[in-house]
Amino acid sequence: MFLCMIFVFVVGFLISSFLCRWICRFAERLGLVDKPGRRKIHEKPTPTDGGLAIWLAIVAPLAVGQLILWALVWERSDGENFFRLPQFIEIHLSGLLQQSQKLWQLLGLGTVLVFLGLWDDLRGLNWKFRIAVQFCVAMAIVSLGWRASLFIDAPVITYWLSVFWVVGLINSFNMLDNMDGLSAGVASICAAFFSLIMLSQPLPATNQPQIFLGGLMLLILGAILGFLRHNLPPAKLFMGDSGAYFIGYLLATSTLSATYAGYETPRQTIFVPMVLLAAPIYDVVSVVAIRLKEKRSPFVGDKSHFSHRLVELGFTKPQAVCVVYLVTAICCLGALLLYHATFFGAVIIFLQTVLILILIAILETKRKK
Repeated sequence: MFLCMIFVFVVGFLISSFLCRWICRFAERLGLVDKPGRRKIHEKPTPTDGGLAIWLAIVAPLAVGQLILWALVWERSDGENFFRLPQFIEIHLSGLLQQSQKLWQLLGLGTVLVFLGLWDDLRGLNWKFRIAVQFCVAMAIVSLGWRASLFIDAPVITYWLSVFWVVGLINSFNMLDNMDGLSAGVASICAAFFSLIMLSQPLPATNQPQIFLGGLMLLILGAILGFLRHNLPPAKLFMGDSGAYFIGYLLATSTLSATYAGYETPRQTIFVPMVLLAAPIYDVVSVVAIRLKEKRSPFVGDKSHFSHRLVELGFTKPQAVCVVYLVTAICCLGALLLYHATFFGAVIIFLQTVLILILIAILETKRKK
């Protein structure tokens, strides 16, 4: 299984890296160039919409994998068994076939967001239209079963909480995309820890690792890192709204699906998504709070983000990005411990994460002096 997971990761990385190089080369001809502006920190025109490379690096290998899966299942249903597979894959063939329908529902709706972001980057869209489309996509994917259980029998509550979770994370990673390497780096840390959780913690019902979500996260991680090598400072390529929307959407829906997988799962795992994604959540909540306090629209961009506030404290931009990385990793380590804690212990880990972010918020007030 280990070698197969490494292969999935490497495929995503190589495809994304190649496509990012291609976008950099032809960006000007395609009109995919982000020019400097009042609310932007880069000083020269830079190729953008590397999110298209991330999207294709995920969708293309999964499409090939789907064709292979159909061929293998058809071959075995016909009584033949010419291709011998590792046992851990063989026993999961039927399960993977069932999950593949959910996978393409997920990717199909995610593709809507990719082209929404691309349209916004090329032409500019009204924020009301963007939010409306995001809510439609979120409502559709939650209606298809990608929702949190929260261990309560209240479908209406869990439905709307799941919808707002998806929309919130979509915009969170978009807002976080304000410095070179920031949004992609944070997303890669979250995806790495999430894949580790899925592959190391078996489902109680089957006592098997969650290969579907774990493998998907490794593919996403490879695709993001293939882009990140072009996005580290000084960035040669930006993610664009297409990539930020898609990454936020995938992380939001995947963490929902694992909340965590039903009533047979330990209840403390309901804290995993919130702790795992605490850093991007902190950024979007603090930014919205600052804008509302200053009586400005929360949907109009500015330089009040977590990373910008760190720069005001005296950090360089790369240092600010590294600080956000560290905060993200600290929160993700807490999420990794949740499966090994009692419910009371999980509450303590959750409160500890909240207190760390409150401490950061207090320290940030120094910039006002």
